[in-house]
Amino acid sequence: MHKDLDNKEAVEKIISLVKEIKTGIFVTELTKTPLQSRPMSIQDIDDQGNLWFISSANSNKNFEILKDNQVQLFFANNSSSQYISIYGAASIYKDQSIIDELWTPVAKAWFEEGKNDPNVTVIKVTPSDAYYWDTKDGKVISLLKMAGSALFGNTADIGVEGKLKL
Repeated sequence: MHKDLDNKEAVEKIISLVKEIKTGIFVTELTKTPLQSRPMSIQDIDDQGNLWFISSANSNKNFEILKDNQVQLFFANNSSSQYISIYGAASIYKDQSIIDELWTPVAKAWFEEGKNDPNVTVIKVTPSDAYYWDTKDGKVISLLKMAGSALFGNTADIGVEGKLKL
């Protein structure tokens, strides 16, 4: 089934999928191959659907964003058949109040001086385009529908996908 979502519904879908999945692949330098990609966990996703990450000022990703701020994020939850691709613009912040708000103890593993380390930055990704794939009825119902389809030889309406227009 195909279902495009607009505005508020699109933002709500981004928020629900990303909050569930949490870690995705963060891709920079979209015009070069091979693509520069790395796993990144979100620190937050706000009510507008902006995604927030903690990153080092000395990371390749930050240098690449300074040259070209267009990025793509891929999130996948295979166990529940939920996927989303997000394209958008990245911005880098060094504002201590933003760092304080988003800081978690896990981030300390990458920064010797904790949240006061001079290399701590925050990356905000503002989505401009997205596409999602999701189970329509949840994993258990989808599995039952697939089994029924296999047993009776018909096709199952188990998933939904669509463009998220922001």
